[in-house]
Amino acid sequence: MGTADAVPGVSGGTIALITGIYDRLIAAVTSLDVDLARRALGGLAGDREEIRDAWRDADLTFLLVLGVGIFAAVLTVTRVLHVAIETRPAPTFGFFFGLIAASALVLRGELHLDSRRRIVAGLGGVVLAFVVSGEASAVLPGTPLTTAFAGAFAVSAMILPGISGSLVLVILGQYERMSGALSAFQDALVGVAGGADPASVVGPGVTVVSFIAGGVVGLLTVAHLVRRALTRDRETTMTFLVGLIVGALRAPVVSTGQRLAELGRGWTPEALALFGVAALVGGFAVLALDRAAGGIEL
Repeated sequence: MGTADAVPGVSGGTIALITGIYDRLIAAVTSLDVDLARRALGGLAGDREEIRDAWRDADLTFLLVLGVGIFAAVLTVTRVLHVAIETRPAPTFGFFFGLIAASALVLRGELHLDSRRRIVAGLGGVVLAFVVSGEASAVLPGTPLTTAFAGAFAVSAMILPGISGSLVLVILGQYERMSGALSAFQDALVGVAGGADPASVVGPGVTVVSFIAGGVVGLLTVAHLVRRALTRDRETTMTFLVGLIVGALRAPVVSTGQRLAELGRGWTPEALALFGVAALVGGFAVLALDRAAGGIEL
């Protein structure tokens, strides 16, 4: 799941479906609420049995093991992708474009345009993602609050089949920043272990901690809201989410142009060819994954 979530366009929720843990994941995540926290705090006051019951009800052993795997994979994969973005932006973002486009294709059955309300929801998702993609990074400041905001929505999206947490970061213009912060954080930790100044960890560490804190808040709030929306009107909600994916296709194109400009290059025929070939590879990867899952059944 961590590997999938680190790549825009591939959903960790899809991997959860393939491996048969999706229902357990949703049950565990949605059990984390204020009442559970109150019971756990009450147990700390003296009733250890209450703590054990809360731990079992939240399936925290499962969540901790899953969380360690996700975190380890995200640290590894984002480091590789950060280097790829810095050195080979056209094929890297082209690969992302293919992943996102194929994800929209896989979820086409969830696109319901049979009423005015759903048409508005779908168009709203497309317009919102299209407008925000490529512009958000210039508008949103690189503050801990912004990072926490991005983390809240990205982590919430991780549990939805077809919707990638990293795709949310791409739409918000925070993907490159977060992948760079994670790489810098790892380098700083290694440096400190080798005798470097511990202060070097503070900068990237604040970004990483802010993102994790936002993710925890997102799981306790945004994830519940999304789940409630799916329960109340699944068709309209999914139409909006598919619209977001379609509108997000602008983001890899804009990001490629920006990175090429930073490198003193532009959209040459070679860059276009690399972008196109990588997009095809990414698209086929998602279609193969969907076939392995036997088709996504939400």
